[in-house]
Amino acid sequence: MPVLDKITSLQNTRVKDVVKMHRSKARRSSGLIIVEGFREIMLALEAGLATEYLMVCPELLPESIVSRVQNLIHPNNCFEVNPKVFAKMAYRENSDGMLAVIKTHNLLPEEIKLSANPLLIVLESVEKPGNLGAILRTADAANADAVIVCDPLTDIYNPNVIRSSLGCVFTKQVVACSSEEALKWLCNNKIRPVAAALTATSAHYDVDLAAPLAFILGTEATGLSDFWLKNASNQVKIPMLGKIDSLNVSNSAAVLLYEALRQRMPSS
Repeated sequence: MPVLDKITSLQNTRVKDVVKMHRSKARRSSGLIIVEGFREIMLALEAGLATEYLMVCPELLPESIVSRVQNLIHPNNCFEVNPKVFAKMAYRENSDGMLAVIKTHNLLPEEIKLSANPLLIVLESVEKPGNLGAILRTADAANADAVIVCDPLTDIYNPNVIRSSLGCVFTKQVVACSSEEALKWLCNNKIRPVAAALTATSAHYDVDLAAPLAFILGTEATGLSDFWLKNASNQVKIPMLGKIDSLNVSNSAAVLLYEALRQRMPSS
């Protein structure tokens, strides 16, 4: 393994800074986030995000993987730590011994790059990092253009979002803005907002989803606000045939996205 500067003290300034970034306030004020795990770090680097520094624990990580990542960033920004120091900084259990501090870029709606036939997800007031992460995985699988998070109650770079998304927070265009800003941007780009609502009269498969659109989803507890219900071009529902009246919001997003993909497939 290449020779790296070593950090052995829990009182080291960099170690303390990483621990602070477990809190949303510190991430927002610094513009820095913790990205833990080889796969997630690679996806962040491939997305063009700037790495401030990298912490590796050789006892936990194969040297071949360390070398692959070191080739992508300046060696002066790599530090070797022991298991005790790494455990102090790590957010998740059973980590693979690699942690990066990365500079974020807060994407604006007008920076979103759209495909010829846009397909997006708009989430209102999402509060559970696990749900947001799962939806980002679905958006990646369905190759949605972007995920817009309106009036978020969770930080889109919360370590639990990064973990539950398997790094897909870096593979998709993700924007945080107000509902008013999102609606204005959708209208300016001629993208139809389609609200998912239990009060809808049309099933999702009975509505034309082949044209540019954004599915609007609310929280599992309260659903969508009146703002989106009033401003949506269509309201759709996923038929519920059991005793429980709603799917998990990430499952609902998957059902809707894949129905849109089905309708957009060329007829044989």
